[in-house]
Amino acid sequence: MKHTISVLVENKFGALNRVAAMFSARGFNLESISIGETEDPEISRMTIVTEGDEQILGQIVKQLNRLIDTIKVLDLTGALTVERELALITVFYQKSNRSELIGLCDIFKANVVDITQKTFTLEIVGPPEKIDSAINILIPFGIKEMARSGVVALSRGEQLNRHKKGSSEVLAI
Repeated sequence: MKHTISVLVENKFGALNRVAAMFSARGFNLESISIGETEDPEISRMTIVTEGDEQILGQIVKQLNRLIDTIKVLDLTGALTVERELALITVFYQKSNRSELIGLCDIFKANVVDITQKTFTLEIVGPPEKIDSAINILIPFGIKEMARSGVVALSRGEQLNRHKKGSSEVLAI
């Protein structure tokens, strides 16, 4: 089962490296990780997508809480959240299928961010399922190159008591 974990960490050199090293050393699967500064420049938010059963998730949360830079760990799995991902996808096109590609851009609310004589580069933002659907539709055109940002997520509604060092929470529906 996939799990989405939000980790507030001190915005210091090496914080990302320590989390990635913890996943590697413990043999946990790291499907995606994204990190950026929060509204407080001294705190960064990591969004981690990992896979495993409840026991593995418990170990991951416990290990994350042990890291010196960790302020708070939130398990967002199953909670009401807003999740987004960015994908840049370059596909081949010909004059004969150009209008079909532009129609697909409208369906997925994608932006054409670069165009050459033979390729389109699309920017698609949305939940991971939307990105997966767009990729599946674009495969027959021939995907030349692709980059995905990884998931960023926030819980919906009011934020819970924030920034208490060493705390963790499971947000349920």
